[in-house]
Amino acid sequence: MRLIQFVSLNGSRHVAALQAGDGVPVLVNNRTSVRELALEAARSRLSLAECVQRCGFGEKVDYDAIIREKRLLPPLDHADPSRCMIAVTGLTHLGSAESRDAMHAKLAAGELSDSMRMFKLGLDGGKPPPGSIGVQPEWAYKGDGSWAVAPEQPLTLPSYAEDGGEEAEIVGLYVIGEGGDVLRVGFCLGNEYSDHVMEQRNYLYLAHSKLRQCTYGPELLVGDLPDEVSGTVRVLRAGEAIWSGSFISGENNMSHSIENLEHHHFKYRAFRRPGDVHVYFFGASALSFSAGVKLRGGDAFEIESPAFGRPLRNSLIEEKQTEIVRVRPL
Repeated sequence: MRLIQFVSLNGSRHVAALQAGDGVPVLVNNRTSVRELALEAARSRLSLAECVQRCGFGEKVDYDAIIREKRLLPPLDHADPSRCMIAVTGLTHLGSAESRDAMHAKLAAGELSDSMRMFKLGLDGGKPPPGSIGVQPEWAYKGDGSWAVAPEQPLTLPSYAEDGGEEAEIVGLYVIGEGGDVLRVGFCLGNEYSDHVMEQRNYLYLAHSKLRQCTYGPELLVGDLPDEVSGTVRVLRAGEAIWSGSFISGENNMSHSIENLEHHHFKYRAFRRPGDVHVYFFGASALSFSAGVKLRGGDAFEIESPAFGRPLRNSLIEEKQTEIVRVRPL
């Protein structure tokens, strides 16, 4: 089962479900929020799929019209964007370390870069035996829910940015239950969207380079992430692909287990506040930046994978005006 959230032409919210092998969404009766569905499922001691089935289904919806009219919402959100935490982890995929190292590492003779050291830690200890805690991954704060852009809506290239590049990733989506337990709602496609020129300038700029918008969706995959996930990411200019690449994910292609990544994110008690939403990007394995692509306003990103239904698409717009922030002393 996959779920989408969208708004009708009159602005009301809806949740719709797509069954396996069926690309036609049907309304979930009397439900307007995947977050509320997840909390309802936890209270009822049901899986999310069982809870959705119990709600029942209404009419079919015109998916193409929703996409064309840009009425999609992220597949999990919070009515108060400040209660949604967006975070990222990196160097988690078997193809990502080489890409990162080629991007900004300067190797001394026979000495590993910081990126390769971190990657090796994951290889050696990122998939611990059941009941054990593995090595912690690289982690960065991405923003709150107000930094998330819905599918089909444009991502902004800030005036202060040196680059705005895609990062095609799998995203874990979570809600914190009423007792503080972590509820995994499902997975979706994501474009983490970062400033790779800034990151390349100095690795200590990594945190700054991640403070950009992001996007995820459009469809939330209910249940476990397949061990093997493959997909395609494209950069379009004037409707034509100027770069495309394949990305792979799933635990068979990762140096960390999903469980280990989740533990090290949610071990912080402050990240387990009841009712909060967490959006966790699991890392990329292919970047157009590594191929020398220089993006500009009007370009578009398209990320797709058979496991996740419709593609995640967003254009890029440039913010021209440079604003100097003045602090007013009191």
